[in-house]
Amino acid sequence: QVNSKQGGSACKEKHVVLLSPVGKIEISGCETGVHEIKLPKMSVLPSGPESSVSCEVCEGAEEMPEPLQQCTAWLRAYFCEPATTGTLPVPAFHHPLLQRDSFTRQVLWTLLNDVKFGEAVSYKQLADLAGNSRAARAVGGAMRSNPIPIIIPCHRVIRSSGDTGNYGAGQLLKEWLLSHERLQKEKLA
Repeated sequence: QVNSKQGGSACKEKHVVLLSPVGKIEISGCETGVHEIKLPKMSVLPSGPESSVSCEVCEGAEEMPEPLQQCTAWLRAYFCEPATTGTLPVPAFHHPLLQRDSFTRQVLWTLLNDVKFGEAVSYKQLADLAGNSRAARAVGGAMRSNPIPIIIPCHRVIRSSGDTGNYGAGQLLKEWLLSHERLQKEKLA
């Protein structure tokens, strides 16, 4: 048993590992929601933009609380059938950053709701969307602290120059995710 991060009642944290085209993605959460998604640091890109790896839960499949089931289903769809992500429920989140009212939370929710698959937005544009046009640097900070990458698509936030900018899990993974979305969007067009 782990104390929930807000210091409220204890939550039983469960861990799941999803084997994805970009490597092992570690997901933690409880009955209330997803706590965190940890992406692998990539030093080499998977072969070809569409790697042949299917998306399978390789650890922790037993007794998975509903938010983790929804999270793994959503990620599997993201990698394998991106057109279906819009029809899937976004799992509940249970992370203090997403509970308390803050500009970071505002930015992350705005990103989740307004920047669609295959789109990109600049730090400044996202600051505008979140209601503070002068907060582009704060948007960068919000991206760095995002506990739920891919679902909250911080990889879609790029520099105004068009340069991809930084990414917690590394430049290669950010570029792979952006190119994966571009290719999938072209297929559907």
